[in-house]
Amino acid sequence: MGYEILGLPMAYYVAMVAKVLVVFVFVLLTVAYATYAERKIIGHMQVRLGPMRTGWHGLLQPIADGLKLFFKEEVIPSQSSKFAFLIAPLIALVPAFISFAVIPFGDTVEVAGYKIPLQIAAYYDTAAGKVVDINVGVLYILALASVGVYGIVLAGWASNSKYSLLGGLRSSAQMISYELAAGLSIIAVFMLSESLSLQKIVADQAGFGWYAFKQPLAFILFFICSLAEINRTPFDLPEAESELVSGFCTEYSSMKYAMFFMAEYANMITVCAVTTTLFLGGWHGPFPPVINFVAKVYFLIFTCMWIRATYPRYRYDQLMRLGWKVFLPLSLLNIVATGVIVAL
Repeated sequence: MGYEILGLPMAYYVAMVAKVLVVFVFVLLTVAYATYAERKIIGHMQVRLGPMRTGWHGLLQPIADGLKLFFKEEVIPSQSSKFAFLIAPLIALVPAFISFAVIPFGDTVEVAGYKIPLQIAAYYDTAAGKVVDINVGVLYILALASVGVYGIVLAGWASNSKYSLLGGLRSSAQMISYELAAGLSIIAVFMLSESLSLQKIVADQAGFGWYAFKQPLAFILFFICSLAEINRTPFDLPEAESELVSGFCTEYSSMKYAMFFMAEYANMITVCAVTTTLFLGGWHGPFPPVINFVAKVYFLIFTCMWIRATYPRYRYDQLMRLGWKVFLPLSLLNIVATGVIVAL
């Protein structure tokens, strides 16, 4: 078996580092070019051209934006709580990236005689003959999603600005409200799969037995609630430019300002990846597993952009009413209906 550490061959640790690097670079590149794609897609939907000047058809625009933000002057308000002000963007950004640790983006590949699972937080147990992953992967993702809101609330409070504080308070109320409905909507998936392991949930959807077909209401509820939880249009109330200047990040500049937007796009990618895993069969499909997975994720990202180009922003009272009086009862009703069907 070769050199081993903690009972696992060295190849697993090399593969682990490789998977972390590949996924990290993939997410970073997708975040960068999602900003470009959104501007181009919405531009064409509104009969405009979008970015055109930096590179061929504006392809170098994300690089130009990144360089501009990196070299821009950084301003820290004199009356702010400096440590909290500086740490808030990291608290918002880090959970969005480490959520990918439990998302399976393929089955297993064989490298140097070892089967390597295409999931960061997993290894192939040769004795059991199966992939061993975190068997509560969904709870891990929900927990990290809850941590992300602390960064936004902390940014609003630490800035010592009324606009920022209002944005932070709005965000905490909105994310708590919609997190509840999103969490309840996927209980129906757990009831059908009888597991919290994302590997098991994906395996149960082989052969187009997608939970989006078996649980269409849960699929729609989870996707819409997730958009509200990551502050995407039409639920982008925490940073409502027309009302709160720029919400919780009003006082931020330079790379710290960019980190909040990286967090928003990274969260969007995470939500699309989780939706693909839970409802759209994960890596299953007609093409190689990783291509199937990435294609489904990109389709959902395009859907998020399409929604932004189509719908206006909700009023805050409409937003809260929709979460508590429509989505929450519907998710509870779906759990009851699924329980009756499973019992019968």
